[in-house]
Amino acid sequence: MSQAVDQTPPLHEGEEEEEETERKTSPLLALAPDASLQEESLTQSPTDDTASSAFQCLDELSTGIISGDKIAMLKRSFSLLHNTLKRSQESEIKLLQEAKRCRAELVIQQAELEKTERITDGSDSEVKQLTEGLDSEFKQLMNIQEDLREAEEREDQMIYQLECLKEERRGLEAEYETQLKPVELANHSRSLKESTEELRKELAQRRLEVQSLKEDMEARQQLMACEHKELDDMKDIIKKNEAKLALLLSVPGQLGKEIERINRRKTEMEKRLTLLDEQLSEVAVQQEKMEACCRSLEEEKREVMREVERGGGLRVAAEREKSMLTKEREMAKEKELILLEQRGMLDLNTSHCVVERKSVHESLAQKQREHDRQLRELKKLELQLKMAGDALVHTQQQHENTRALRDDIPTGDELLKQRQELQFEVEKLKRKLINQHSVLGGETQLATQSVQQEQDMIRESYRRREDVQSLRSLTQIKADEREQKARELRKAEQRYSRFKQDMRGKQLVIQEHKKQHQEIQARLSVFAKLYESIKEERNKCLNLIQMGSQRAIEMRECFKILENEREILRTQSINKEKLLQKFRLKHIHSLTIRDSLKKDISKVALVLNETREKQEEQTLNLAKLTQMINYQEQKLLQMRKSQDIAVQSRNDRGVQLLEREEETCIFYEKVNVQQSQIREGNIEMQALEEEMHSLQMAIAEERRQIALSKNQVPFKRSLEEESTMLQIQLSECKDQMLELEKTLQDPVNVKRFRRLEGNDPSPVELVQKIEQLEGRLAELEEQLLEKDLTSEQVTRLSQCIIAKAEKGKQDRLELTKKVNELQGRIKDSTREMMAVVSELSMRQASAIVLQQELKERELFLDTCYRRLEQGLPPSEDLEMECQHILREERRRLADQQERDRILKEEEESQLPSGVYTTAEARPNAYIPVGDTLPLPKPYGAMAPFKPSEPGSNIRHIRKPEPKPIEI
Repeated sequence: MSQAVDQTPPLHEGEEEEEETERKTSPLLALAPDASLQEESLTQSPTDDTASSAFQCLDELSTGIISGDKIAMLKRSFSLLHNTLKRSQESEIKLLQEAKRCRAELVIQQAELEKTERITDGSDSEVKQLTEGLDSEFKQLMNIQEDLREAEEREDQMIYQLECLKEERRGLEAEYETQLKPVELANHSRSLKESTEELRKELAQRRLEVQSLKEDMEARQQLMACEHKELDDMKDIIKKNEAKLALLLSVPGQLGKEIERINRRKTEMEKRLTLLDEQLSEVAVQQEKMEACCRSLEEEKREVMREVERGGGLRVAAEREKSMLTKEREMAKEKELILLEQRGMLDLNTSHCVVERKSVHESLAQKQREHDRQLRELKKLELQLKMAGDALVHTQQQHENTRALRDDIPTGDELLKQRQELQFEVEKLKRKLINQHSVLGGETQLATQSVQQEQDMIRESYRRREDVQSLRSLTQIKADEREQKARELRKAEQRYSRFKQDMRGKQLVIQEHKKQHQEIQARLSVFAKLYESIKEERNKCLNLIQMGSQRAIEMRECFKILENEREILRTQSINKEKLLQKFRLKHIHSLTIRDSLKKDISKVALVLNETREKQEEQTLNLAKLTQMINYQEQKLLQMRKSQDIAVQSRNDRGVQLLEREEETCIFYEKVNVQQSQIREGNIEMQALEEEMHSLQMAIAEERRQIALSKNQVPFKRSLEEESTMLQIQLSECKDQMLELEKTLQDPVNVKRFRRLEGNDPSPVELVQKIEQLEGRLAELEEQLLEKDLTSEQVTRLSQCIIAKAEKGKQDRLELTKKVNELQGRIKDSTREMMAVVSELSMRQASAIVLQQELKERELFLDTCYRRLEQGLPPSEDLEMECQHILREERRRLADQQERDRILKEEEESQLPSGVYTTAEARPNAYIPVGDTLPLPKPYGAMAPFKPSEPGSNIRHIRKPEPKPIEI
């Protein structure tokens, strides 16, 4: 990049300023290597990456403990990184070349632009094109620069990855040095093979034992079946209780829905009340009108009575009008009674709404209290959460302080080494002193014995110290377990208190439901009374209807008496027509009987065919059933045979059980021996597991440090500066250590050591301290045993609780499913109820319509009677129908006369020889002697219409039977 910049000619002042601003604003980045140097390195680097030092190290490591898969994976990753590095270098070289080319093109284009600016006569369009081309080229150059920066960043990442791989290589080499040699591994594998062979033999023995134990298990499973039955009974009881609990849990949701329904009903009832008030006001207005009418009618009645006294002819009409008015008055009274009853119903509904409102208000108040209580509990929990957060911050600070103190404390290995070196020097000095002084033989022996005793005591102290450290770690572990169990106990207590509160809430809900049940019973009693009253009124209405029908019958009889005179005139013609209709009806009836008989015969034939088919099917079913019976009998015989075989096998197994019991005694002895061996193996396994755990902790620590070092890569420069400073300090410290060692090694220097003050304890004191320590150890062991027992008990209890909770989950699932089913049924039942209610409303509407029609018909009858009394027809429609009937009768009479006339003419046109003639008859031939008839005239073109007889193609069509009109 630097070379490319140096090769370019100087730019304009504005462009230089832009480049300076870009340099200031652009972030500091690692410079890419020179292209020429990269090309040389690529030409010098080997094409095959297998010849590298990393592959050689991996091949050397493959002779040791590392597996072949791991080595192959490392080689693969190294080769992949090598290839990517090559590709990145090649891409960087290409990009540098492109940057050079673009820079040269830019310089050429700038020179051309200067030339074009000097030429003033040039067109503006060309200048614009050139400026656009320059902008595009400048954008390309900027993109190339960005690509170069990205390539530089990639190269830095690749270098960092190479360094990480080198560190991993060093770690693998260190692991290889610490691991076992191939000879030791071979010995270890032989010992493992021997142990596996022994374990296989033991496995074969154990399998035989397992078979015997399985036979014992079959006998015990039969005993367990009875207990399982009892358990199932208990589970059924639990399920029933849980179903009740689920029903109680679903009650709050139902209450909310009922509240919504009640509110809707309330609004509907208010609307109905408003409508009924309006209707009542209208009815009151109508009642006032009716009373005014009644008064006017009474006055008219008085006037009519006076007129009746004056004239007897009008008396009957007036009485009839009076009866009509009384009827209307009674109807008005009945309407008034109905409206009063509706008003009573509305009053009852309003009272029910008030009661429901009170109950809803009480439930709302209770729910508000529960809401307040839950808010208070939520505030308490928030306070507890804040306290826990503060405590967590405090514990974190303590943890950080203890970690800092631990880091400051020097390691125990260095102190032990220093102590051992000092003790070695002290022993050397003692030996020198013994050699220097001329002491007696007995004194020298005492000195050597005391030195040996001192060494033994020191060893024992080391051993005791190690025991104390292990006991401290154990006590720490037990304390942590105790705290965990205490937390679990607190959680269980909190759950218990929560369940208690839930039970209290459910009891309150049950009490509310009882109150609602009582209110519903009271409402039902009120509705029963209303039903009885409505039933009585219905009976009254039926009686009134019967009375009205009787009166209508009486009026009809009077009407018939009045019409007898008119009917006498028509009886002869009607009787003749009736006779004709009877004959025709008999003929049609005989035809219909014939058709019906044919249909019955065909139906009987079909039934016979069906019965035959059924008989055949039943015979087939009987054959199948007989086959099934035979098959079941064969199965029964096989079952009996298998039962006999099972009894015999049971007896054989009993004999085998006795033999196996003798073998089990021998096996138990072997099992005891093997259990002792297993215990020893478990102890060794525990030791190995502890070692594994410590190694895993070390690996985790190393990984953590690696992650920290990876995170500290951005601070590389500052860390390098710190490392140089620390190296200088380390060299200074080493110089000081060399000086101190020289001073210590110089025997002439008196200040090289310092004598320790104080007196050494006597052996008796040491024995007493040892006894005290042993007593404390025994107490600690007792406490540890007690804690172990408590921890075991707590674990058992927790396991039981966990098992119960898991069982409860399944039961809860089943309960939720049942609740969902019940809710579905409730929804279905509510839909059915709504459908029934809608049907009832439809029936009520149809009944109201029918009552209205009945009243209209009664009114129509009354008007008919009035018109008849006045000498008028009952109604215009009836008059039209009567006229139509009369016209029909006249037409029929005319038709009959025409037919008779035609028959007479045919008889007259027949000659004595039996031949008919169409010649015009002579007028003289038909003139009678008395000249009573006029001259006959031929029909000509205006002959009368004669309908043809119905053909055979419409014989199946039934002729209409007109019903007689009842007036």
